[in-house]
Amino acid sequence: MASFFVYIMASRSRCLYVGVSNQLVRRVREHKEGRGAAFTSKYRVDRLVFSEGFADVRAAIQREKQIKDWRRSRKVELIESLNPEWDDLSRGL
Repeated sequence: MASFFVYIMASRSRCLYVGVSNQLVRRVREHKEGRGAAFTSKYRVDRLVFSEGFADVRAAIQREKQIKDWRRSRKVELIESLNPEWDDLSRGL
């Protein structure tokens, strides 16, 4: 069972934020309420468009770093491979 999550949040204009959390529901709520990272508050990044679960925190952090190092186009490909409409996946949490 996944205990750690790498996630990507997006704004309506598709500004992206990549993060990692052990409590995805709480963390997404914080972003939506403007209590997440300063970046997400400033750019209104409040839609969960991707998440991936891990049992091991080290694997989750490694994956987060990997995705953060990617060019924007590759992040968009990852999102669209699983969520082509960029739906807010937090509704299903």
